[in-house]
Amino acid sequence: MRGQIPSDPNFISLINVETMIPATHPIRAIKRLCDEVLTTMSKTFDKIYSADGAPSIPPETLLKGKVLQALYTVRSDRQLCARLQTDLMFRWFVDVPLDEAVFDASTYSKNQSRLLQHEIADLFFTTVVELARHNDWVSDEHFSVDGTLIEAWASMKSFRPKDETKGPGAGNAWTDFKGEKRGNDTHESSTDSEAKLIRKGPGKEARLSFAGHATMENRHGLCVRFAVKPAVGAPESAVAVEQMSELRHLGFRPKTVGGDKGYHTAEFIEGMRDQKIVPHPALKTGQKTLRVLLTSAHALSQKIRKRIEEIFGWSKTTGGFRKSRYRGVERTHAQGQYVTATWNLVRMAKLLSEDPPQTARA
Repeated sequence: MRGQIPSDPNFISLINVETMIPATHPIRAIKRLCDEVLTTMSKTFDKIYSADGAPSIPPETLLKGKVLQALYTVRSDRQLCARLQTDLMFRWFVDVPLDEAVFDASTYSKNQSRLLQHEIADLFFTTVVELARHNDWVSDEHFSVDGTLIEAWASMKSFRPKDETKGPGAGNAWTDFKGEKRGNDTHESSTDSEAKLIRKGPGKEARLSFAGHATMENRHGLCVRFAVKPAVGAPESAVAVEQMSELRHLGFRPKTVGGDKGYHTAEFIEGMRDQKIVPHPALKTGQKTLRVLLTSAHALSQKIRKRIEEIFGWSKTTGGFRKSRYRGVERTHAQGQYVTATWNLVRMAKLLSEDPPQTARA
C-alpha cells in the first residue's frame, strides 16, 4: 500500500534528543571522554574568566565546537553555527538547549581569542593525553616521530619581493612569475609573513606552508605531542629532540624512538643518546659514520612507526587540517592541537568499546 504524505504535517512536538541518538553511537563515548577532560580543566577556566560582567559563551561549548569541527569536517565557525541551528545531535553534544538561540558566528570566533591568549588548546591536548595515560592506553617508553607540511592560508600571488612597495589599488593584481627566481630570503607572503615557500620532495611543487611535528606512542597509536612550526628553520630532528625532552617533563620515560630516513642525522641520534634514549631511525645509504644497531627492537620500531601516518591522514581529511584556516603559526598550532586531540578522543572511544587489553610490555 502506498504511504500518504500528511496534508497538514505538525512539526511541533515534545521530544527527548537523548532517545534519538543510539546507545551504541560512538559520539556518546567521545562526549563522555570530552566532558571528563573539560571537568578537569574547569579550575583553569575559573582563573581566566572574570566573575563580573556579562556571561560569555562557555569555554566548554567553544572547545566542544572545535571537536565537532574535526569530527564532521566542518570547514568554518560560520558553518558550525549553521549546523548547530538545525542539527539536534550537534546541539546535544555542545549542551545547547533546543529552546535557546544559537550564538552568532562572529561572537563564537571572537570568544576564542581568550582561549588563544591563555594557550588553552595546548592544555586541552595535554589533558586528553593525561586521560589516556590514566586509562593505561599510552606507552611511557616507546615512541615514533614524524613531520608533515600544512598548507598556509595564503596564495602564491601573495609571495612578493620583501623590498617591493605597493601602489594604490594593487591588492589582488594579476601576477606572472615566469622566469623569476623566488625564495624565502628575498620574498615573503604579504598575506601571511610566517608562511614559508617549501616543497615536499623532488619533483613536487613548492607551496606556502607550515610544518607539523608529531610524536606517537607505540602502544595504541595515540598522538602525545604535536606542534606547528615554521616550515624553514625548525628541522624535524631538532623538534623531535625537543618533544622528547617535553615528554620527560610530563613524566614519561622514553626508551626508544623510531623515525623515517629524515631522522638519520647526527642531531637526532646524538640528541637522543644525550637523553639516554635509543634512536631507531630508518637508515640512509652512505651514512657510515652515523651507526645505528640493527636489533629486533629497531625492526619493530620501524614496523610500528608507520602508523603515525594515520594521524596525519585523518587530520588532513576528516579533520580538515590539510590547509590551515588561519594566518600565522600561533593560530595554526592551536587548530592542530584541537584536531589531533580529537583524533585521540576517537581512538580512545574505540578502546573503550573493546575488551580490556592483556597486560603486555609497552
